[in-house]
Amino acid sequence: MFASQGWKDLIEDAKTMLEAYNRIDTAESFEDFHKRKGQVDILLWLLSLQETSEQTYEELANETSV
Repeated sequence: MFASQGWKDLIEDAKTMLEAYNRIDTAESFEDFHKRKGQVDILLWLLSLQETSEQTYEELANETSV
């Protein structure tokens, strides 16, 4: 999945969205701020998913080979 062009496109879009949403000065209200915070949290999770998955896979592979 991580090697597909679709994944690469999704990650590029997520990076672009993170740049747009990760600005506190554009939030017009307290509710907007909390909505942005949630959006940023999800985007950061998505952007770290590949690395986290690869690390977990390596840890599991090392446990089974020991």
